[in-house]
Amino acid sequence: MSRPVPWLWIVLAGLLLLAPGLVGRLFVDVLEGITLLVVVVPLVLAGGGVIAWWWLRRNLITCTACGTASLGQSQCPACGAPLQSGQGSVSSGSSSAGAPLGVDASDVTIDVVAQPVEEGGKR
Repeated sequence: MSRPVPWLWIVLAGLLLLAPGLVGRLFVDVLEGITLLVVVVPLVLAGGGVIAWWWLRRNLITCTACGTASLGQSQCPACGAPLQSGQGSVSSGSSSAGAPLGVDASDVTIDVVAQPVEEGGKR
């Protein structure tokens, strides 16, 4: 069963848009305000989110001992190691494994040997 077309509401909306009176102007202003909210509010929220993300990435400190990231701490909450402020999260000057600078790389490199894995019975 199809619904009848609401011609009365369509004609009323058309008259409000075309009428040069106060009611027509009010109707158009309300539509402009709703459109402005629908367009501008997501853009402002996205901009605020980007700024918050940059601030958070700048203030995160990564522990050189265990790799846990924390915000505004002087001591690592996971392992208790002292944290260096201004270290940054991604681009730190020291290695993430905690090896001191000036050590020969061959002494701290881990040799990995590949071994075949036997597949057992599936359960």
